[in-house]
Amino acid sequence: MSNAAALSSPIDAALHRLRGIAPGLCLSAAIAAAGIELGRIDWLQDHGFSALTIAIVLGMVVGNMALRGGSHATGEGILFSKQTLLKLGVVLYGLRLTVQDIGHVGLAGVVIDTLMLTSTFSLACWIGIRWLGLDRRTAMLIGAGSSICGAAAVMATEPVVKGRDEQVTVAVATVVVFGTLAIFLYPVLFDLNQRFPLISGGMTGFGVYAGSTIHEVAQVVAAARSIGQQAADTAVVAKMVRVMMLAPFLMILSALLARRAGPRESGGNGQTAHAEGGITVPWFAFGFIAVVLFNSLHSLPARLVATAVDADTLILATAMAALGLSTRLGEIRKAGTRPLLLAGMLFTWLVVGGAFVNHIVPKLLG
Repeated sequence: MSNAAALSSPIDAALHRLRGIAPGLCLSAAIAAAGIELGRIDWLQDHGFSALTIAIVLGMVVGNMALRGGSHATGEGILFSKQTLLKLGVVLYGLRLTVQDIGHVGLAGVVIDTLMLTSTFSLACWIGIRWLGLDRRTAMLIGAGSSICGAAAVMATEPVVKGRDEQVTVAVATVVVFGTLAIFLYPVLFDLNQRFPLISGGMTGFGVYAGSTIHEVAQVVAAARSIGQQAADTAVVAKMVRVMMLAPFLMILSALLARRAGPRESGGNGQTAHAEGGITVPWFAFGFIAVVLFNSLHSLPARLVATAVDADTLILATAMAALGLSTRLGEIRKAGTRPLLLAGMLFTWLVVGGAFVNHIVPKLLG
């Protein structure tokens, strides 16, 4: 009897855990599926609204209307979705990238992406914390979203900085606002660049500029397609190289935060893996790199990769929906206008400073 009980207890525990997370997980997944379907609407695609963005908006609507008082039944599943599923989604995000992508934009493209990432994130911390008096987590989340890949970068950075739900939502909202503005602005900038050449290389050069400075992948596609297919192709590759920098960014950021926090605050929460010297790094960043390297071997059938990418979109959208479900609009209102002001300053730097960087780097390396 004791042996049978010992054998059944792990199964019982797993079933109990599954029953606990099922309601919230199913609710988050249903909202995510709705977001994905809405994301296929041409008008929303043309305006750069991705499934992730729509999912968090829908989640906030449901969370603030149907679940205003909170729900014990769905709480565990929502927490599982926005934590565990998020990390899995970031790992599988590597299926969208290959090492060969780097070669398509050349050394200049890699240097431009690196400069824009580091400068934008550094400005976010400096302006946000020192000038605007924002808390460090909010400033870093807005900086990550602006400098790397929008909402996906915000979500990936959240476990490292340990941001609260409302901080993450505010950061994602700024990405939506200014990334949408970029969709309409960049075709105008291309026309200006035709008259007063600053960025060389025609559509190809301007594509690198768009990919290195616009927030979301979907927004890059929407803006660059309005310019031309050649610009769109280059912009997407430049953006993917920028996305590839997410993993080293998370590792460096985690190491810096661990050194500042000291041994009492580092590790112990299941979000990080220990490295030498007490420095911690997010385990899912290693998984992200491993998936990119594996995908670079092209050993999987294209159809299987496409299916896995679709599954990853659902996973990430589920995490975003869960975040929306647990975010209260009142908390966002408390943040005030300072996060939006910071995001606006970073957007100005991406547009103006990014144009200068895209002008000077090819000449220096050329």
